[in-house]
Amino acid sequence: MDQLNNFADLALAEPLLRALDVAGLVKPTPIQAQAIPALLEGRDMLGIAQTGTGKTAAFGLPLLQHLSRRADGLEPKSVRALILAPTRELAIQIDAELRKYAKFLGIRHALVFGGVGHQPQIRSLEKGVDILVATPGRLLDHLQARVVRLDKVTHLVLDEADRMLDMGFVRDVMKIVALLPQDRQSLLFSATMPAEIAQLSRKLLKDPVRVEVTPEVVTVERIEQRLYRVPAGDKRHFLVDLLQDLAMHRVIVFTRTKHGADRVAQHLQKAKIETLALHGNKSQGARQKALEGFKDGSLRVLVATDIAARGIDVADVTHVVNFDLPDEPEAYVHRIGRTARAGRSGLAYSLFDAGEASRLKAIERLIRRPIPEVVTNFKAPPAAPRAAVDLQRGENSARDGQPMEQKSKKNRWRGQQRRRAA
Repeated sequence: MDQLNNFADLALAEPLLRALDVAGLVKPTPIQAQAIPALLEGRDMLGIAQTGTGKTAAFGLPLLQHLSRRADGLEPKSVRALILAPTRELAIQIDAELRKYAKFLGIRHALVFGGVGHQPQIRSLEKGVDILVATPGRLLDHLQARVVRLDKVTHLVLDEADRMLDMGFVRDVMKIVALLPQDRQSLLFSATMPAEIAQLSRKLLKDPVRVEVTPEVVTVERIEQRLYRVPAGDKRHFLVDLLQDLAMHRVIVFTRTKHGADRVAQHLQKAKIETLALHGNKSQGARQKALEGFKDGSLRVLVATDIAARGIDVADVTHVVNFDLPDEPEAYVHRIGRTARAGRSGLAYSLFDAGEASRLKAIERLIRRPIPEVVTNFKAPPAAPRAAVDLQRGENSARDGQPMEQKSKKNRWRGQQRRRAA
């Protein structure tokens, strides 16, 4: 099915073909060729595909074709197709694409996300809609206010499910799903397939067709890769040392966890290196600030988790640093592919601790070459002497100019008074 040369071979309705023609889209991508026929038949679907593969059209075109057959008018506040997205940016993007494909159909749309006023969204839902694209948190707000109802939903799409998981939205998603009719067509798309997503798909989907599009492998020939052997406890100090090289003027540092990203960013900020962390726990405003700062050059370094980094589209990243090696070797290839874009060369540094040996082997197997190790003269700064640590604690905790010794005497006296009173 992926050998199809044009959309007309996919049994799509004439208004959709006309809209595709206006948009200049002729040949379906592999995921569109695989997904559209099964979805037109009404099958549930598990799609493994990244952004940029054409998955919005893959689920959107069949969805619009189903919805165009509406026999009756819409009921007030009702929704026929619900599309859940993890971020405001993705929700806006999906809505814009669907409106483009629905150009010649009488489809009513609504778009709901946080960070903006409720009233315009409430008005857009009043008469009922064919398609609602929403982020989970704001949709729950509207459900609680009873300005929207989901008892008429016939189609559910959960996009970027792994990012939903990363951002802590899965509980919200399940609250929403509990309000939907059992008899519906459900689709789940994810770029990766961790165990939690497999479990979620089993709860949401009935006998699904699985469509998997292997992401285009980033060629690593133009990327110079280096491996630095650094004990885990010294990595943050080593990173500061590494970033003294001013040739590293636009850098993405990858960590495995959100907590790790925050700790690395804080350490760099203390070292006067302009940086922010980007991950799923950050607010919409904080994510936007980090991305804009990185794009305009006011932030030299962006510390990110793998899933959060999908929203980064910056052409001139000079260096990628793997602060931690990723659990999945494919993630390494995607990470280092953030540099060496548009024909440029790039540099990728990996900080390697002995506990990551199995991850390193898996990466080297995938890229079919060893990563050259660089021997360094780096020495971690000595730990602060205990007396200095105690003195610092005393300075931090002293109140009203009281030295630590005086405070501790007062505390002992108060303790004695409490024991006597007891």
